[in-house]
Amino acid sequence: MIARVLTIAGSAAQGSAGIQADLKTFQERDVYGMAAITAIVANNPVTSQGMFTNSLEAVEAQFYTAVKNVGVDAAKTGMLFTKEIISLVVGLLEENQPRSLVVDPVMIGKMGSQLLKDDAIEEMRERLFPLATVITPNLHEAERILERGPITNKEEMKRAAQSLHRFGSDYVVVKGGALKEEAVDILYDGSEFIEWEQPRINTIHTSGAGCSFSAAITAELAKGASMKEAVSTAKSYVTAAIEHALDFGKGIGSTYHAAYRISQHR
Repeated sequence: MIARVLTIAGSAAQGSAGIQADLKTFQERDVYGMAAITAIVANNPVTSQGMFTNSLEAVEAQFYTAVKNVGVDAAKTGMLFTKEIISLVVGLLEENQPRSLVVDPVMIGKMGSQLLKDDAIEEMRERLFPLATVITPNLHEAERILERGPITNKEEMKRAAQSLHRFGSDYVVVKGGALKEEAVDILYDGSEFIEWEQPRINTIHTSGAGCSFSAAITAELAKGASMKEAVSTAKSYVTAAIEHALDFGKGIGSTYHAAYRISQHR
């Protein structure tokens, strides 16, 4: 039977990130994708409002639809936005534990939107992280979670990974896409580090890269891959997506989710 994967995250109307990126990635990685939408992000130059939070009842109903009507082998969380939604999701996951849980601690969007309220960070650290198989913060998120200054090199990334691991997840992946020279990701299991390093791709069109990376890890874990295999596949997948990013001529463009598959069949 095909592996079943649930994303609990925000919907990005632009199509490049959030639920949209997750479902595109699940399709590309050959798993059955489902979604529980926590909020809608729809920033634009016309309407005054661009952020809409779903009710707790709506989030709960979506979660149980996936769990009871299909079943969930692996889940990921993305934008949760409020302390109340995090608390709800923690309770739901404690009662209905998937084999693997990937927590992407989404805090700030590529366009600068705040995607996690300040009072929700502690709830995420103390209650959600201990449930996680792996957490996948980027450098800015790691700094916010640890309440520390800038992370500027690989050694500081490793120290951050060690500190983040103390919150209780089995693994930590610190994403170093914001480093100035190389694109480095570091996996830490509590004792050993594994590094993935790629030359920096000269583009601003990276919207959805982090969501797609964590979604690819989730898909591979659902299919039975080891953590090292899952992260390695996700790294290759998102690198191809950034290399072939889509520029719509209106600011930051989207990673191209089909790029890895297309490159493999040439």
